[in-house]
Amino acid sequence: MTRTLSRRAALAAMTSAGVAFVGACRRGGDPGHAPGAQDTPRPGGNLLFAFDGAAVTQFALDPHKSAFAPHHRIMRSIFDSLVVARPGHRFGPWLARSWEMSPDARSYTFHLRDDVTFHDGTRFDAAAVKENLDRIANPKNALFALSDLGPYEAADVVDPLTVRVRFSAGFAPFLINLSKTSLGIHSPKALREFGDRVEDHPTGTGPFRLRSTTPGTEVALERNPDYRWAPEGAAHDGPAWLERLTFRNVPEESTRVAVLRSGQAAGADLVPPQNLLELRASPEFRVLEAELLNHNYSLFFNTNRAPWNDAKLREAFRLSLDLDAAVKTVYLGTFSRAWSPLSPSIFGYDRSLEGSWAPDRESARRSLDALGWTPGPDGVRVKDGKRLSVVIPDSQGNREKRLDLLTLLRHQLRESGFDVRIESQSGGTLLAKIGAGDFDVLAASQFAPDPDVLRRIYTPLVRSQFSVAKVDDAELNRILGSASEEAEPAARAQLYAQAQRRIVAQTYAIPAYVLLYNLVTASRARDVAIDLHGFPTFHGAWLAS
Repeated sequence: MTRTLSRRAALAAMTSAGVAFVGACRRGGDPGHAPGAQDTPRPGGNLLFAFDGAAVTQFALDPHKSAFAPHHRIMRSIFDSLVVARPGHRFGPWLARSWEMSPDARSYTFHLRDDVTFHDGTRFDAAAVKENLDRIANPKNALFALSDLGPYEAADVVDPLTVRVRFSAGFAPFLINLSKTSLGIHSPKALREFGDRVEDHPTGTGPFRLRSTTPGTEVALERNPDYRWAPEGAAHDGPAWLERLTFRNVPEESTRVAVLRSGQAAGADLVPPQNLLELRASPEFRVLEAELLNHNYSLFFNTNRAPWNDAKLREAFRLSLDLDAAVKTVYLGTFSRAWSPLSPSIFGYDRSLEGSWAPDRESARRSLDALGWTPGPDGVRVKDGKRLSVVIPDSQGNREKRLDLLTLLRHQLRESGFDVRIESQSGGTLLAKIGAGDFDVLAASQFAPDPDVLRRIYTPLVRSQFSVAKVDDAELNRILGSASEEAEPAARAQLYAQAQRRIVAQTYAIPAYVLLYNLVTASRARDVAIDLHGFPTFHGAWLAS
């Protein structure tokens, strides 16, 4: 299939968000194609993938609503995007054949494919794009994806295969956001038929369609036999080779490794560090790793709540932490500690922050003394009769060994006199507390391919009430607002460097580690891949006999 981009579309791709990517890299243990091994894709089979869904009780398969990365790992196979992110800060065609961006980044015109159908047989067209974008623009429908639309004004159906998207101000991140699952396109028929229950009936145009779900346990997909519109860069354009693709929720990491070793699963993700070295060395397995483009996992302070509205206290908290030691101890060298809110492969990452501060418990103690927090009889500091208590609520368990890390940091903080407690609670309870601002510190990350994620988290006029950041900093708001409208990449990168430095200098959050997403497949499972966002893809996967 021939794909072409107009010159203006190519220019739009180069002058838009300009995100840097790292692709999946093969590490030791790649079986390759040994002499006599089958190397031609074979149709058929069911690939069972054991994934870390943490404490999932319900699979919310609506890309516009879910902010949970494991859900999006499933939905990438169900929903296609208008454009695909490509190496070298480029974008390629997918459901859109080509596009143009206005010089001020306030208007994008997309020319759509004419041969695409949804899983329910409905034709994909400009009206479908408009209906989806209008749905996302309504906060009651899409609390998560709403911020991906920025200053969305309207989508105009120019003709059945042309749609123009208009913004009230320049919005440079739009193309990269369009390549995410969060702006995936639902069938308009399904949206009207199922309404709020559409998350139980996800109906996209992807290479796989929903077969069945078992709440909290499994999502079974089956091949879409009509698929003929794979994105630029795909190994082939037609239907997936696999007959079925099953996602099994296995939150316990040792169990994921066990079902992989036993052959019950052909693939598994987020394999723990202690198992990766062994699996890399084995010819029976293939290890894939890629940086998940991300607001790094960080500790966010509730700056609207005393005493965390005091920047000096927040700095003393940070100086009490030895993140290098903690990250090395927990992740055994498989993850890097973070210095910036942004993961290193995101456009605009500021490398000048690397090594910009070091643990200094003596300075932390002197600062706490100066602030009037004096050691109590058990070593916990006290001021005006109140203990220096820090409650960190959590609802996702030990996903990515996060509780192991928090537990180690808790012990480090105790040496300076902070009394840290980690409280496990349900997702609904935690969400309510975030919305009400009823917390001291929250530990979280946000998958995102563009530095505009900082505006979406830190800017009051843009962020959701459920944002983990409660900062209101006029200078930071100005910087991030200007950056989202700036179409020139170099100027945009400078603004994001300023924003990262301000967030770190004010200790609004403490970046902890950079997530290197990994998945391991058995040697019989061929051509599973990780896309440039850091999510698994199965369109080209197949099972050798």
